[in-house]
Amino acid sequence: MNRGLLGALLLLLLAACNGDPGASVAPSLGPRPSSAATVEVVEPAQGETLTGTSVHVVLKLTGATIVTQTTTTIRPDEGHIHLYVNNLLVSMNYGLEQDVPVQPGTYAVKAEFVAADHAPFSPRVWSGETVFTVN
Repeated sequence: MNRGLLGALLLLLLAACNGDPGASVAPSLGPRPSSAATVEVVEPAQGETLTGTSVHVVLKLTGATIVTQTTTTIRPDEGHIHLYVNNLLVSMNYGLEQDVPVQPGTYAVKAEFVAADHAPFSPRVWSGETVFTVN
């Protein structure tokens, strides 16, 4: 891979994964494709109270497939999952289940289905936010 392409890809990944769910990709990258996919949080349940040092997060993705390869050749039905806890990016996952470390407190979890280049679709494909408590 040439240095220019590698640098552009690195800037794209940094813009897409900077932990700010409201951040956008640089306008010079051109328009982003849309996706008909949907993602939702299945576990934990809304309002659930849990105990322990980790929470098992289960997501459901409809209308698309998770791919493990990062590529700039993007399709609206292929991509990755970005998981946010309290609006902070905690993982760029290639699966629909994950254990997240927690301490006592209240948490909000949501997921975004992003393109295979880790940048968001337009419009963005977000799950609803699920709020739960850990005792």
